[in-house]
This record gives sequence, structure tokens and C-alpha cells, in this order.
Amino acid sequence: MPIDRRSFLKLSALGGGAVFASSLPGVSLAAADDFYFVQLSDPHWGFEGPKVNPDARGTLPKAVAAVNALAEPPDFVMFTGDLTHTTENPVERRKRLAEFKEVVSGLKVPNVRFMPGEHDAALDQGKAFGEFFGPTHYTFDHKGVHFIVVDNVSDPAARIGEEQLAWLAKDLAAQPRDARIVVFTHRPLFDLAPQWDWATRDGEKAVDLLMPFPNVTVFYGHIHQENHRMTGHIAHHSAKSLIFPLPAPMSQPKREPIPWDAEHPYRGLGFREVEAEAQGAKLTITEMGVPT
Repeated sequence: MPIDRRSFLKLSALGGGAVFASSLPGVSLAAADDFYFVQLSDPHWGFEGPKVNPDARGTLPKAVAAVNALAEPPDFVMFTGDLTHTTENPVERRKRLAEFKEVVSGLKVPNVRFMPGEHDAALDQGKAFGEFFGPTHYTFDHKGVHFIVVDNVSDPAARIGEEQLAWLAKDLAAQPRDARIVVFTHRPLFDLAPQWDWATRDGEKAVDLLMPFPNVTVFYGHIHQENHRMTGHIAHHSAKSLIFPLPAPMSQPKREPIPWDAEHPYRGLGFREVEAEAQGAKLTITEMGVPT
């Protein structure tokens, strides 16, 4: 029997937390009063590598089409970094950013928001990104939820930096203790696999600033796979990539892209829906695959 978004949310709440669902049989998510957004990450526009994605210029448009095909448009879409693939050529960097922006302009949603990854920003401290998309860190509020975008990539040393940490502390000081807070970063704020650059050197300082607030969730990208971790009561959820998957943390000697499987194209690639209750602090996460 079909189930709408509100009923799905109520059922998930019975389990005492967020639900991570993928391809649930018989579940049709229809419109409801509770708002939701879509997280997409790591499209790496400009990447070339047929052994890991022979459709490198097709995956992002397919994801745009998939979001546009959702039964109810999300309130907004958030891209959590590595919009483009790194290049040392500043002209090529801007060309890729412009092409990416043109592709995602096809999203039929009220708002599309962006943050950089290290591929976009580390070589010029976010200058080119800023020309196309504005500030690399900022906040916004939506239907009772406070969203914080933290830049842990413009510093090539993988730090947030004291200036931005002071900005974060000032912002949090203005929030009530029971505020519903969602943080977006590119790298994980905790040490997932520092040897693979899957960490933020001063991420613990940001986590410490967030710790007094009981309703905090962090969404990030960078590691090209789904991963869920708790630091105290704060949940951290990484997103799949739109270009190629990477192996599980420290599961092999080198961090190398997983080769393309022609029998299962787009396996390991995807995006997610995140739904927030109109009342309360629970978030429901639904993983979506890139259509073949």
C-alpha cells in the first residue's frame, strides 16, 4: 500500500531516530506539510576517466533530471562541494565552474545552494568559486531550522581557521539551546581517515562549539560514499558522489576510485532526500540512486 511522506515520517519516528532507506518496495513519498531538501555532492565536473565513469559528462544531468522528476519538488537543493574537478589552470577552473552552473540551472526547485570542495577552492582559497557562487561559508534559516555552511576546504591545510571558528561561535551564541541546527561541510569534521585526507585538522573545535546544542546534524561529502558516525549526540552523514565511488575508509592501501561496473552502471552513485518534521527535531533520510 502506498505511504505518503507524513505517514513515512511517523513510522520512522517510532524507531527513535532517523531512517536510512534505499529503494523501499511499495513506498511512494508524496507531498506533505513537512519540508524536505535534497543533498547532492561531488559531481567533479571536468573529470575524465572512462575506467571509473565513462559517462562523466552525463551523470550530473541525469541527477538533475531525477530531482526534477520527484513527485514533490524539494524546498531547496544543497551541493556539498567538489562541484568541479581540480585544475591548476585558473581559466579552465572558471570554465568548469561556468559549465557546472549552466547544467544545474536546469533544476526546477525554488532554491539551489552551493559550497566548495577542495577541488573547487584549495588552489585559490575559494576565489573562483566566490565569483560564481558567493561566500564559501554562510548561514540561512528555513521553516524553523538553522542551517550553517562551514568551509573546511579553502585552506589547503584542511583547516576551518580561527577567523571562521570565531564567526561560528558568534552565530551559535545567538541561537537558543533547543535550536534545530543542520551543518553542511565538505570534509568530515571528525578524523575518519586522516591518512586519506578524510578529516578536518581543527574540526574538533567546531564540534566542541556545536556540542552544547542537543539537536545538531551534520551532512558532508568528500568521501564519495554513504557513512554514518556519531560524535557524542551529533550525527554525521556523508553523501554518495555523482562521479565515482571510493572504497570504505582504510579498507585498502590506497584511496583509489572503484572501477566502473558495466553490468551495474552508476552503482554507488546517488543523492539523498532529507525531510524535517514541522514540529520536533528528527530528520528522515532517503538515499536515491542515479537512474540508468
